[in-house]
Amino acid sequence: MQDILVLYYSQHGATAELARLIARGIESVPGCQARLRTVPKVSTVCEASAPAIPASGAPYVEKSDLAECIALALGSPTRFGNMAAAMKYFIDSTSGEWMAGALAGKPACVFTSSSSMHGGQESTLLSMMLPLLHHGMLLVGLPYSEPQLAATQSGGTPYGVSHVAGVQNDRPLSADESKLAFAQGKRLAEAALRLQQPL
Repeated sequence: MQDILVLYYSQHGATAELARLIARGIESVPGCQARLRTVPKVSTVCEASAPAIPASGAPYVEKSDLAECIALALGSPTRFGNMAAAMKYFIDSTSGEWMAGALAGKPACVFTSSSSMHGGQESTLLSMMLPLLHHGMLLVGLPYSEPQLAATQSGGTPYGVSHVAGVQNDRPLSADESKLAFAQGKRLAEAALRLQQPL
């Protein structure tokens, strides 16, 4: 089995739900399994630190997860049109992996959630792509051959799946968002396996 890393940060659960659906899409492809991981919250208190193991949900990511996986799905809620500080903090710590080329040539995709329809989803997805390009990763988007992309009345972009959670974070994933998340995971896994094949 080939592992694909699904790395996310989620404040209220919407991004985590997208991650789980992407993982299901990955695992629909024979020979692939998803490795769900998260990052700890960034504290404003200098002396504070997160527990070594989260109270619930996915374990915290380790640098070895990046090297061991054949692909990466990266997700974060939208924060003023950019990824959340917790994810940025982790990405900023991957200089060693960049120098070693640990992610070079591997496929990647991105996903996000925001409270409003025009809350910066597309700029967040694009901003998450930038460090992945610096790492030499190959970006996998969502094509319009996925019918939900043209039909969605909520989240969903060709840059990656997204979700509109509502101002109170009380809107569940729509049927279109859920199908797009599954499709994105499946597409990433299929691309990763193709890249594993000898030329």
